[in-house]
Amino acid sequence: MKLIAASAHSTGAEGEKVLEVANTDDPRTLDLTGVTRIDLHFPKFTDGRAYSQAFLLRRRLGFTGEIRATGDVLIDQLVQMERTGFDVAVLRADQNIDFAQRQFDRYRGFYQGDAVTVQPVFAREGAAA
Repeated sequence: MKLIAASAHSTGAEGEKVLEVANTDDPRTLDLTGVTRIDLHFPKFTDGRAYSQAFLLRRRLGFTGEIRATGDVLIDQLVQMERTGFDVAVLRADQNIDFAQRQFDRYRGFYQGDAVTVQPVFAREGAAA
């Protein structure tokens, strides 16, 4: 997962079609034609609706572009964000990007499947045998 400091975040990139989606919007109603990036907003770190939106976009709608977390994004949320389909997280201004990267070093693998790696570990290991 790519991490961006709040001060380095820009809302759009030249030549890209970016959608900024409120956490109250239903991703199933969006026109994703030509969209290269979707910004999902966390108004408060305790509001997890953007996790569900990311999962829907990845698994059910097959969106392959960038999904970016914006808003009240804390270090503690990053691993779950990655597992639900986020590619990029814009950290809240008071969060340390070096500390944030260490979260991924702590959790190198998971038994369960997720939005990115669908099969659980027993199915992946059993297929290799």
